[in-house]
Amino acid sequence: MKTKLLTAFAAIVLTTGALAQSVDVNIKGEKFDPFWSKCVGAGRANEALRTSWMEQMALIKEHCGFEYVRFHGLFHDDMYIYFPGKDGSVTYNWQYVDDVFDRLLDIGVKPFVELGFFPKAMAAENSKVQFASGWRANISLDRNNFGKWHDLVKNFTKHCVDRYGIEEVMTWYFEVWNEPNLNPGFFDGTKSDYFRLYKEAALAVKSVDTRLRVGGPSTSNFVADKRYEGEIYDHKKSLFYKDDVINQQEWESPWMKEFLEYCTKENLPIDFVTTHPYPTDYALDPESGRSRGATRYVDSTKDDIMWLRNLLAKSKYPDAEIHLTEWSTSPNSRDCMHDHLPPAAYIMKVNLDCIGLTNSLSYWTFTDIFEEKGGGETIFHGGFGMINFQGIIKPSFHAYRMLNQLGDEKLFYSEPLFVSRSSKTDKIVAVAYNYPKEYEMTVPKAGDCGRYMENVSPKSLNLELRGLKPFAVFEIETLDNEHANVIRDYETMGKPHSPSRKQIAFLKEKGKATKKEMVKADANGILMVSRQIAPWSCVLIREL
Repeated sequence: MKTKLLTAFAAIVLTTGALAQSVDVNIKGEKFDPFWSKCVGAGRANEALRTSWMEQMALIKEHCGFEYVRFHGLFHDDMYIYFPGKDGSVTYNWQYVDDVFDRLLDIGVKPFVELGFFPKAMAAENSKVQFASGWRANISLDRNNFGKWHDLVKNFTKHCVDRYGIEEVMTWYFEVWNEPNLNPGFFDGTKSDYFRLYKEAALAVKSVDTRLRVGGPSTSNFVADKRYEGEIYDHKKSLFYKDDVINQQEWESPWMKEFLEYCTKENLPIDFVTTHPYPTDYALDPESGRSRGATRYVDSTKDDIMWLRNLLAKSKYPDAEIHLTEWSTSPNSRDCMHDHLPPAAYIMKVNLDCIGLTNSLSYWTFTDIFEEKGGGETIFHGGFGMINFQGIIKPSFHAYRMLNQLGDEKLFYSEPLFVSRSSKTDKIVAVAYNYPKEYEMTVPKAGDCGRYMENVSPKSLNLELRGLKPFAVFEIETLDNEHANVIRDYETMGKPHSPSRKQIAFLKEKGKATKKEMVKADANGILMVSRQIAPWSCVLIREL
């Protein structure tokens, strides 16, 4: 089908309460970057040594198309990289890291390299640890060891280039640390300490080859108060905004302004910036003790990206890429909503709304093989993953799988419908979703996991695709409360604590079981699709 250079046509007609969209598939499309499939997150490097982790990574790659994966703990003691000698020498051992990177590259996934944490021999004495209930990450900085940190990063980078070649490693990203503003948390040091840590790492990476990409500051989260304006997180300045006022505030990425200023002053490279725009407020409510309980409105992620874009445009680094290296509906790995249907519609809406604004928005995480808080208490425990520990697919997986099938040319977008065309095949692929109008906030809270279908409205989809080949065949695939929402099947099963092999096999099939139907265009090349989209549902309309 040869593309015609027509003026964009996407007539929108109001009809008896329903919205009708008519799209000529031969219009000139608008090219876009499918940034949603750029990167995805995982727990820690050592977990990637497990067969099931790598099998799930291969599954995610096949169906969702992710190019990169990011995880913590590359320099953690359980990767056995650092052996100091009594004479002050250091032996570096990369065989565990090599095994992870080799296997990832074999399945077509590149590492989005997070540089951290400290080997214990490099950390401060009596180092504080993060994830004490799971794996123990050394996060305490010894200010006498900046040189050792520089040497570690340099030797690691050089090893990667020697092993995989400069052309390959030039396609990677080297991100310095994770969420250093969280103290206590991921970094036992000051803001200035992190900036020096970044300086040494950035110079170390560039000393191997100036074409390699380095960035930071990997901060969490966006905030609307002054808790991070000093050298260390000041709890006295943490303000807890309840839902009725939370969206009346102005939100900023912690340390980002100061980070850009520091790098400008020190003439340091920044090839990309990273931060984590979870749509929540982390602050502690001093009256109730409640934390991480307030959610911002559904468009907050787009607002945060726009804030960051505007900041970069005014800085010395206007061309730096933007990589949002963690993002989800909430930052809690025990939030039951991660196992349910609503995140799928949220994922689809936010990603489509943010086309052209960022280089990646990395979902945290692809798997429930994730042990910051230790292992999950049950097979569905609110883990971050799109796939649970046993390999059962959750609805969030389908959202990314559907997005991954879109073409690279946008023909039409107005919520709830996005229509695309592939520049390679000329095939038409559309998605539709129902993020209910009753929810201005980011998906229901954890306490509403059993009630998200209450008091929500369907949406009407009346779509006419014109200019197709006569009798073109399409598949319509639906993810909804009854299809591939596997937590319902688990609950119907009685929520067995340790399901049998037969029960696991059954749930795996149910997790895949979206509703599928075939339709055809008429002799004039027109396809009509008219239906109600149930709340939180996602629909894929794909030309075969």
